[in-house]
Amino acid sequence: MSDTTRTVFLDSGEQLLELQKYQLRVVGGEGEHAQAHVFEARKVQIGSSPENDLVLDDPAVSRFHAVIEVDERGYLLRDTGSKNGTFVGKLGVREIYLSDGCVFRVGNTEVNFTITEVPAEVHFSNKTHFGKMLGGSLVMREMFSMLERVAPTDATVLIEGESGTGKELVAEALHAHSARKDGPFIVIDCSAIARDLIESELFGHIKGAFTGATGTRQGAFEAADGGTLFLDELGELDRDLQPKLLRALEKREIKPVGSNTTIKTNVRVVAATNRRLIHEVKEGNFREDLYFRLAVIKVEMPPLRERPEDIPVLVEHFLGAANEMAGRDGVDVSYKTMEKLKRHRWPGNVRELKNFVERAVLLTHGDQIETRFLQSREPVDEKPPVVLESAASMAGLALEQGLPFKDAKNRLIEEFEKSYWMRLLEQSDGNVSEAARIAGVHRKSVEYILKKLDISRDDLGS
Repeated sequence: MSDTTRTVFLDSGEQLLELQKYQLRVVGGEGEHAQAHVFEARKVQIGSSPENDLVLDDPAVSRFHAVIEVDERGYLLRDTGSKNGTFVGKLGVREIYLSDGCVFRVGNTEVNFTITEVPAEVHFSNKTHFGKMLGGSLVMREMFSMLERVAPTDATVLIEGESGTGKELVAEALHAHSARKDGPFIVIDCSAIARDLIESELFGHIKGAFTGATGTRQGAFEAADGGTLFLDELGELDRDLQPKLLRALEKREIKPVGSNTTIKTNVRVVAATNRRLIHEVKEGNFREDLYFRLAVIKVEMPPLRERPEDIPVLVEHFLGAANEMAGRDGVDVSYKTMEKLKRHRWPGNVRELKNFVERAVLLTHGDQIETRFLQSREPVDEKPPVVLESAASMAGLALEQGLPFKDAKNRLIEEFEKSYWMRLLEQSDGNVSEAARIAGVHRKSVEYILKKLDISRDDLGS
């Protein structure tokens, strides 16, 4: 037991980790020496990628080089498979508990670790689920604890994480555990809407506002009144529209496209992105004031490879659903297979694991799933002839008609979207949930896209 960290069990059942904030300061080698960084998080990532908490500009440092994790024993430095290793003195280490004042080296950069006298706390829920999310790992229980406290409020929440980690499940759970649970839950996928239509989709428009606006249409903010608006893939939002979104969040009012009248709104906004928005701010791609307005509460979804201890419970959960879906009884997983699954990197995260279990249950002839049903990443043909022919013919037609580039591009995207979703719905026999699962998007996003493209089940047979 460390004298700077300790675990306390509260009457509520929550687990509390008490720690001292700590400072990391580059003192030698490639990095900038002047700046010191103070951390209070339970886990801090170190590497050259901008996605790390401590970013080091050193060519000898791996993208994700090492982490410092705090537990009741102290501050654990762990190498995460770096190319050039992590060292304390001349000793290369895989993991080691750091002492106050020690210096460690990653790549060619030396970092001083110092424990401050400022206390901090990390809370862990006593539950292993929240909404549809499952996990007993510390990182998931830490997140559940925060979500349990945030859900009943109207605080704006920003969810960051890789694709497939379940960001939409966080938004659903926040809505379901809030006082707005009986209100609407509206999803807008910012990556699935043409750039020139997104403003109308968010704020609505009046008749005659633009070419094709044959009537007045309600936007997502109005539709979500009294409930929750989930803005998925917010990092794709055009910078020109960001000031209008900021105004809607701050003033709690919107102005439909083409209208001079403002409309009051009562909406809780939850946003999600697979980018690190703070780095997009530094690159000039995202407004700083909008970022801080959205990140009142920031939730970081951990990738599945960082919580392998959660894989057994996830596999058992998906097995139950897959057995029922396939009409089978008792397809299980062996200990050996489970250990292989825990070592897999899962680039597609929980979504990839779910798809693997479903595929394995459907394809196995025995009563146990096997890792041979993991899909290999086949090389994609760089020049699919059918797609090139379609795009080329559309480009030729656009030039003949004298269409501007922007109009021609939007027309091609619209044709692709309509063809894609028509074929996918035919493949899934009109089952929207199945189509959403295959496409890897939220069901409500599919409903929104179909409405936008004016596709109904009656269109599938034609």
